[in-house]
Amino acid sequence: MVKRVLVNLILTAVCLFVWLPLLLIAGNALMSEGEMLERFGALFGVGNSPVKAVFLPEYPTLRPFVELLLDSPGFYVMFWNSCLQTGAVLGGQLLAALPAAWAFAHFGFRGRKALFFLYIILMIQPFQVTMVPGYLVLKKMRLLNTHLAVILPGIFSAFPVFIMAKFFESIPRPLIEAARLDGAGEFSIFARVGIPVGKPGIVSVMVLGFLESWNAIEQPMTFLKERRLWPLSLYLPEITSDKAGVAWAASVIMMMLPVILFVMGAESLEQGIAASGIKE
Repeated sequence: MVKRVLVNLILTAVCLFVWLPLLLIAGNALMSEGEMLERFGALFGVGNSPVKAVFLPEYPTLRPFVELLLDSPGFYVMFWNSCLQTGAVLGGQLLAALPAAWAFAHFGFRGRKALFFLYIILMIQPFQVTMVPGYLVLKKMRLLNTHLAVILPGIFSAFPVFIMAKFFESIPRPLIEAARLDGAGEFSIFARVGIPVGKPGIVSVMVLGFLESWNAIEQPMTFLKERRLWPLSLYLPEITSDKAGVAWAASVIMMMLPVILFVMGAESLEQGIAASGIKE
């Protein structure tokens, strides 16, 4: 009993520690410019008074949100760029990664294990390693400084194939054999058995893929030179210190959709990650 109480207290403390920055961001987004300078002036090079962080400002105001949503057209351009790039990446992953994962999970072909091992190697490589080869390939294809420069590398990412292949492997073999005995073809089994049963794994991949694409910074900075193509993730670094309130408001709006999707897909995400550890 005492052990359980201690575990609960530790987990509660960790949760509060994780949510603390989010609560501070939400509170600072309602802070007036004067109070912002009073509390965080030292960070902006104004005065030497100590920083005074609070969860709720003394005089809450929606002015930062009004300025962001009504007087910042660049915000909307970058917002729709993020929607376009993220949506195209997720749709492409469904079309490319799903069949590939099913083939790795249920088809036996020569070189299958070696090819899947190559997928794992590509998955663990940081962007800095593949940046130059990717840049050269996109330049040769004349796709630099276009939305496709960000979309295509995301579509053919190795991570969704790895997660969904492991989840598809967890589908009981008797279920697939029963579908074959009923006369179902391979595509029919994939569409009517694999996709419905593997829905938690698919949802988990979509949630993780959304978080990665929505928050991408290095790829757009490397492959996109024109500001009109930049996603929302590059909007915050462009805000100057005199627009700190707008920066807080933009942070709140940017993180709302990922947080909602993460909460809605938490159960499926847990199942997908757990399935990725299942051994053959």
